[in-house]
Amino acid sequence: MKKLTSSIYTFEKLIRNGFLYVDKTEYIWKLVSEAPASFFMSRPRRFGKSLTVSTLKAVFQGNKGFFKDLAIYDKPYDWKKYPVIHLDMANCNAKKPDDLENFIFDILLGVAADFGMKLRGQSNAMRFEFVIRDIVAAAGAPVVILLDEYDKPILNTLMTAEAGDCRDVLKGFYSSIKKCESMERFVFVTGVTKFSHVSLFSELNNLTDITMHADYASMLGYTQEELEKYFADRIDDAVHKLNIPGEKLLAEIQSWYDGYKFHTDAESVYNPVSLAQFFKNNYEFNNYWFSTGTPAFLMELVKKTNFDFENILSRPVSSVAFDAFEIDNLDPLSLLLQTGYLSIKSMQRKFNMSWYWLDFPNQEVSVSFNTYLLNAYAEKSKNEIVSFCQQLADAMARGDTETLRKALEAFFAGIPYDLHHQNESNFQNVFFALFRLLGYYITAESRTSDGRIDAVTQTDQWVYLFEFKLNHDDSALAQIKEKEYFKPYLLSNKRIMLIGVNFDTKTGRLSDWKSEEAIF
Repeated sequence: MKKLTSSIYTFEKLIRNGFLYVDKTEYIWKLVSEAPASFFMSRPRRFGKSLTVSTLKAVFQGNKGFFKDLAIYDKPYDWKKYPVIHLDMANCNAKKPDDLENFIFDILLGVAADFGMKLRGQSNAMRFEFVIRDIVAAAGAPVVILLDEYDKPILNTLMTAEAGDCRDVLKGFYSSIKKCESMERFVFVTGVTKFSHVSLFSELNNLTDITMHADYASMLGYTQEELEKYFADRIDDAVHKLNIPGEKLLAEIQSWYDGYKFHTDAESVYNPVSLAQFFKNNYEFNNYWFSTGTPAFLMELVKKTNFDFENILSRPVSSVAFDAFEIDNLDPLSLLLQTGYLSIKSMQRKFNMSWYWLDFPNQEVSVSFNTYLLNAYAEKSKNEIVSFCQQLADAMARGDTETLRKALEAFFAGIPYDLHHQNESNFQNVFFALFRLLGYYITAESRTSDGRIDAVTQTDQWVYLFEFKLNHDDSALAQIKEKEYFKPYLLSNKRIMLIGVNFDTKTGRLSDWKSEEAIF
């Protein structure tokens, strides 16, 4: 049983120290065999981007010995050694243009030192161009440029006044890659997001975006086949220690950590870091990917734009949602997709266009994101939110609508006035997040299309149908009856409770509650 790690991102160190490596070198070979070429790939954070860059570096440095028993080893490739410029922006914490310029200067100093050279030029853009030219002249061979986490300096400043200036600093710096195209053997750029006007995508027009290319959709992350092949011994051990059937264990692992899809015709993949952490932590299902922190700018952007999760996830969106976007015109949907909080579930062709149904990729992301969402809208701590959902689930299991009502009243009464500020979309997102979370305690679903009940929850003995209205509209319960929302559940052999709820957006409180058991 090989050792596992989720903190080592250097390919040679991984191999040298006997850690498990899921063989992705078939994809690596496909990339390098197309050289000279330039590629861009976007993937969520902690998804294997840095390890991929390190693997490419080992290939272009001609270190064939490290690839023994891997797919690329016997492929037709010359293993010629090339000078490799590795630019890692992941550790950049600069939040001002001057600090970013200093960070870039330090990186270039390191590159020059690696090749025994001195920097020349008056700007970082010129220094970068000169160092490329000097390395090519000294080596007598074209360079390989590997740029990891190109957008980290932008993400540091997103939603701040410095974002545009930092973007412009990067634009000048990265433009040197385009200028030196004739001296480059291979260019590979990774990032979390795709920002327009960062020269990589506006000026470097020879950069091929393979983010959603079918041939590379499974290049990062693990497929179901890879999970069962490379982790077979650990799966067997987990089955024994947890004392559950193998099929049930695999289904649970899939529910928690699978679901990332980067092309509609490709297989979904598991988050590699979360999977490694699950096995390393004695098979404990937990939030590992999200524990590294949720970017505050995401929640701020969702609130600022009145983003409606329920609406977005109840209808298909066009491919435009996956395009690059501008710093001064941020699109929450595109950002949520590119950062991995939402993923493709299915696709349909309509009006000669591709339309995509989206959702959270898995339980890990859904539970964690909706907990943070409630925290942002209701200022409730994670522990308060979890306890509240358990309280609701317990009340529903007992058929106790009085406790259910009091719990909801207390919850909404505790939301500070300045957070709800009479905005209906805020209430909608609270409902959405609440019932999404409740679904992991008991079966719950938010509304999926117009003309259907707002929320449904089911326990072993009960089905609860909720209809929510705002302000002076007291028609919630009557609507459930009139439209006969209960009909699909008549054969469930469960008791059916109809609940109409009214909220006052001015006070932020539950103003009316009518419940009635359906008798047939």
